[in-house]
Amino acid sequence: MTESAQAVREFKMPDVGEGLTEAEILKWYVQPGDTVTDGQVVCEVETAKAAVELPIPFDGTVRELRFAEGTTVDVGQVIISVATGGGGAPASEPEAAPAEAPAAEAESAEPQGRQPVLVGYGVSESSTKRRARRPAEQAPAAQAPAPEAPAPAPAPGSAPAPAAPVANGTPVSGADRPLAKPPVRKLAKDLGVDLATVVPTGEGGVVTREDVHAAAAPQAPAEPAPAPQAAPPPAAPAPDARETRIPVKGVRKATAQAMVGSAFTAPHVTEFVTVDVTRTMKLVEKMKADKDLAGVRVNPLLMVARALLVAIRRNPDVNAAWDEANQEIVRKHYVNLGIAAATPRGLIVPNIKDAQAKTLPELASALGELVSTAREGRTSPADMQGGTVTITNVGVFGVDTGTPILNPGESAILAFGAVKWQPWVHKGKVKPRQVTTLALSFDHRLVDGELGSRVLADVAAVLEHPKRLLTWT
Repeated sequence: MTESAQAVREFKMPDVGEGLTEAEILKWYVQPGDTVTDGQVVCEVETAKAAVELPIPFDGTVRELRFAEGTTVDVGQVIISVATGGGGAPASEPEAAPAEAPAAEAESAEPQGRQPVLVGYGVSESSTKRRARRPAEQAPAAQAPAPEAPAPAPAPGSAPAPAAPVANGTPVSGADRPLAKPPVRKLAKDLGVDLATVVPTGEGGVVTREDVHAAAAPQAPAEPAPAPQAAPPPAAPAPDARETRIPVKGVRKATAQAMVGSAFTAPHVTEFVTVDVTRTMKLVEKMKADKDLAGVRVNPLLMVARALLVAIRRNPDVNAAWDEANQEIVRKHYVNLGIAAATPRGLIVPNIKDAQAKTLPELASALGELVSTAREGRTSPADMQGGTVTITNVGVFGVDTGTPILNPGESAILAFGAVKWQPWVHKGKVKPRQVTTLALSFDHRLVDGELGSRVLADVAAVLEHPKRLLTWT
């Protein structure tokens, strides 16, 4: 089967991040000529929230990759075209096409319903049928002209007379209305192109998809570009360079915007407490050696997370959100516990859903999976939505503490500093003890000083005497 006889389908950049408008193509897993199957991952893209792998929703042979790696593409733009080998309505026009078919036949060439953008998501085919078009002579003069009646079939052996091209973008008269198939008309409508101003290149004066794209973006090359090459890495700065400019995009750009919005929207208050966590560190070591917890990742961050959940249970008013539109405080009866994670692409804050309902082993497993997934760049946008409170572990960098900025929409964030051996008064004597500093930032619209202090004090009390995990629950 030649390419001209094949149906060519196009896969557009989907909205993979709940309303995001663009994504950067990080890596192509296929090249022109490769065979793909329904559900096969063809590329990895990075949105403002996470890196996501995109599966293609049909079978075929890759015809063209429209963008190179490293290119930022708007949602809705075609990123790859695939020759499906026929059997379906083409989403891309061949360069040569016969004169426009009668209306009833042309309607059947239109794709039936919208195509799903991700495996497991999308819409089913519509059962609605379009009504027949009215003849042109019955349409009111004020309305746009209806599609013309089909031209009589040419006599055997005669070729259709080519339509005169449009010069200088001047619209043609109704009698010379340009010929185009329904998918091409829809493309022109979506791109805001008047078909009457397009110079047709198809056989018999038919407007093709390429003609529409050329009219919409005259600067684009007429011939399909060769397979895109990966974007070259940034050039190393010269030894005497005084500055280096790094584009801000993706996760880093979204984080910057969110932090600015949070800092200038929610009135932040930060409180600190230094606490002896020697008993908790001994408990962590005992739990690591426990056969019942074999395979479970136990670490100090797990104990801090459990201590914060206990403090929230004792002080439920801290787990809330501010509804600016309705001027209401929304108390949450669940805790989606966010864990700030540093990744090569920037800081992200995935959260553990319903953390308050998990046992300690369940919380440990969820925490380990969350961190490993974030480091591998596989965190989904859904995992970063709906957080209520967050923990940021600055201690892993050897930092004592900090004044963290709230994750937008959340009420509090707890910074866990480095655990260090320090001289400490214990039972009336100065002894070396393992000590850390905790910092709690909270939204003062929701949390007053008393409530914030009680929450921080409860976290410290649990870490100083971990037996309170039993007595306070």
